[in-house]
Amino acid sequence: MYYNKVELCGVNTAKLKVLTDEEKRELLIKSKQGDKNARQELIDGNLRLVLSIIQRFTGRGESMDDLFQVGCIGLIKAVDNFNVELDVKFSTYAVPMIIGEIRRYLRDNNAIRVSRSMRDIAYKAMQAKEILLKKNATEPSVADIVKELEKNGEKRTVEEVTEALEAIALPLSLYEPVYSDSSSGDAIYIMDQLSDSGSCDDAILEDIALAEALKHLGERERKIIDMRFFKGKTQMEIAAEIGISQAQVSRLEKGALERMRKHF
Repeated sequence: MYYNKVELCGVNTAKLKVLTDEEKRELLIKSKQGDKNARQELIDGNLRLVLSIIQRFTGRGESMDDLFQVGCIGLIKAVDNFNVELDVKFSTYAVPMIIGEIRRYLRDNNAIRVSRSMRDIAYKAMQAKEILLKKNATEPSVADIVKELEKNGEKRTVEEVTEALEAIALPLSLYEPVYSDSSSGDAIYIMDQLSDSGSCDDAILEDIALAEALKHLGERERKIIDMRFFKGKTQMEIAAEIGISQAQVSRLEKGALERMRKHF
């Protein structure tokens, strides 16, 4: 079996190795130190994770061999990019990475054909969105994306960018997983986060992934995020309330957002 071109046919999946969390941690450390054998063993020991994920994408008419191959690319990216210094399970980091790789593949191979010009607009818009997200640590609006595109000589209207981004978006199933814990087998699906408008005023239930990410912050960081984004206070107001400088609030806020982003 080759891991840049994975072949599922002829593989006895029942005999795939399963690693413990301790073994994964040891192999990740060795892999980061340049041990290629450890890297390979880590990939081999997580193929069951890829198999469990691709089963959620059945019924789309796609070859399971192809999905497995794409999922393994996501696994390899997770192995190579995982930060061993973070107190996070490897599977917690790898699952969204693998799902993301599969969703990109399905989007790019969507039976609903999108013109090349519209794809170009959408991909440039996504690049601009990524730049703004890194710069401001907040989700940019379509209008912000349009302004960023104009800086690079790409003049587009809000309507054009919105249409392009919607055109390449992959339709989601209500059973699309947004969080999965491989150790317990528990998963949270999109349908779990939707409410019944007939019995509840809220259109979306509490964002479980956000709540989970907040648990990894310290008490002061959680307080800053709560005051900044849930209560709408400025950094100066927060600084005055908790007794530190505005610069310290800014630094703590950025660090907290970065850690939360890694946990999503």
